[in-house]
Amino acid sequence: MRESTRKWETLAVVGTAFFMTILDVAIVNVALPSIQKDLDIPESTLQWVVTAYAITFGGFLLLGGRMADLLGRRRIFLVGLTLFTLASLFCGLAWSTGVLIGARAVQGVGAAIISPAALSIVTTTFEEGAERNKALGIWGALGGSGAAAGVLFGGILTKYLGWEWIFFVNVPVGAAVFAVTRPIVRESRADLANRSFDAAGAVTVTASLALLVYAISKAPDVGWGTFRTIGLIVVSALLFAAFIVIETRTSAPLMPFEIFRNRSVTGANIVGFLFGAAIFANFFVLTLYVQQILGWSALKAGLTFLATAGTTVIWAGVSQALVTRVGVRPILVTGLLAAGGVMLYYTTLPVTGHYWPDLLIPYLVFALGIAFTFVPVTIAAFAGVRPALAGLASGLLNTSQQIGGAIGVAVSSTIFLSRAKAGHFTPQAFTSGYHWAFFALAITAFVAAIVGAVLLRDVAAPTGETAPAAAV
Repeated sequence: MRESTRKWETLAVVGTAFFMTILDVAIVNVALPSIQKDLDIPESTLQWVVTAYAITFGGFLLLGGRMADLLGRRRIFLVGLTLFTLASLFCGLAWSTGVLIGARAVQGVGAAIISPAALSIVTTTFEEGAERNKALGIWGALGGSGAAAGVLFGGILTKYLGWEWIFFVNVPVGAAVFAVTRPIVRESRADLANRSFDAAGAVTVTASLALLVYAISKAPDVGWGTFRTIGLIVVSALLFAAFIVIETRTSAPLMPFEIFRNRSVTGANIVGFLFGAAIFANFFVLTLYVQQILGWSALKAGLTFLATAGTTVIWAGVSQALVTRVGVRPILVTGLLAAGGVMLYYTTLPVTGHYWPDLLIPYLVFALGIAFTFVPVTIAAFAGVRPALAGLASGLLNTSQQIGGAIGVAVSSTIFLSRAKAGHFTPQAFTSGYHWAFFALAITAFVAAIVGAVLLRDVAAPTGETAPAAAV
């Protein structure tokens, strides 16, 4: 009985830290006007408060996941938690633009270490099957509701305590998680004969991913067809090519490519990339619509997202139960179709919209789409993966979602800004731009549904037994 309780306590501890990292992707957005005013940040520099976190978060995930496997999952989790908590403190205390942006970058590194270490702790704590599905259902609820909850908490904290508290709130939570981690979470690491570290692979893949996130984050401002954007993407591709060459020649690769023989892992990462693009961009565009077009305050915008954040948690429990009974594919496809349908509906949002009936029902349906996608895609990403590669599998999935999110936000920004500019930036022109952005995101979700239906057809665990994907 004690062993079973310890497992769920472990999930609660690492899940809390993971939720903080997801929260911080979105929590800053509604506070940006206040931050800009207090620190006198130029318009051209303001986006770096968001971008600095995204670059290091997306760039260091693979490295963080592999470090967890090799050096100890609990140890690396605590390192990431320490970095994240201290960086959050400096973000709240920031006395200049440079300090805030630098602290956000360090915060992103901490998040990139926490996320894969935490998820690999969960997957090695719970055996594959019904019990792990239940744990990953809770994990999916945390990840799926994090973006919506970030908007909610960001609005409340900014309104009543000041923008500094969107960062300060992480400090006591981080300290509490650190205090209970050692007595609750057991140490584990990959059982590998060769424990040497692939430094060259780590440098090239981290530089490649960070450069890619930077390039696509800046593309809406400088243009997708400019020499700068194309050049940065080419350099990123060359670095990634160098990483592949290194990995095929080293005796202890950072990313053993054998993991991609598992069809479930491959399919889950493609779906994770596409849905990451859709969901992060959806919240980004929707937040702009309700604040810029409907004129809602940060607090009101945050409170309205409670409908999505709260019901995602409920639907996640239903999702994991259904995955255990009928398998990953039907639940995943249902979730993606529901999310895509909501974004397609958003292409009809009026300039003079209202919470009821224009937004409340789609908010609730989108919660189902989030839960019915995040939960099965997380389960599929670990189906048949041996414990030695748990950190790698976690880092891959998180990287796919974060890179997808960065691309989704950048592309949707380009779409709606180009339409708004063509219409001389009137409310009607902005709304038209949002419509086109939502249409692109809906198509992305529908493509993800097709990919999931094709590549994940062999992944199922109706009796709670190991899914039939080949172990790697």
